[in-house]
Amino acid sequence: MGRVTTSTADLWHHYGRARATSDRTVPGTFHWDWEQNAGPGPEVLGALTGRCVGDLGAGAARHAAHLAAHHQPVRVDAVDASPAQHTMATGLYAHLAPRLRIVKCDAVSHLRAMNGAYDVLYSVFGALDFTDPRELLPAAALSLRPGGRLVFATLAHYLNGAPAQPDAVAADIAARTPDGEATTMRRWVLQEQVWVKLLDAAGFTDITSDVLPATTGAPRTADTLLVSAYGPS
Repeated sequence: MGRVTTSTADLWHHYGRARATSDRTVPGTFHWDWEQNAGPGPEVLGALTGRCVGDLGAGAARHAAHLAAHHQPVRVDAVDASPAQHTMATGLYAHLAPRLRIVKCDAVSHLRAMNGAYDVLYSVFGALDFTDPRELLPAAALSLRPGGRLVFATLAHYLNGAPAQPDAVAADIAARTPDGEATTMRRWVLQEQVWVKLLDAAGFTDITSDVLPATTGAPRTADTLLVSAYGPS
């Protein structure tokens, strides 16, 4: 669901494709946990009526579509660098325009062009996982209006059970090119205190976090780290 910018293959070509053929509905729910079936919902974002919202690494825009359809924002921008994900999201939810705007762009470039545009930014295992936070977080801070919030769900540990990184470094994880070749992409799986330090350095305040435990017995599962912070005044 998170996105990377690549000048060659679209490494998100296959993601969500099977579901898009069988489920074209606007989701009736919104979850932050890895399994997408429990825990808190959009209330974590606060009241969205009349607000401008950005989904960073939106993928097929299912979370963004839910917010646009059910929570009366002025606009939700579903931002993703993947051409395949942009095409999929457009095919699924273009009918929700103008309240939903589907944007093909990497998160950092988009945010740098949207100074003071957003009341709320969020990411559900999206761009915060797949973009260098030392570039993304300062850009996010600049794009928020005074009092604006950033909320994101990220892995609390690696899917193989290995602990999160104690420093702001990425690991190479498996990916596939559109023609099925094995390759890798970078993913940031960081300890809570590392995220706090990075957010503080970018100017965020009132930083809070919570761990959402994995569903017992689910395959390839993980705990979720849910982080919230307010942008600079």
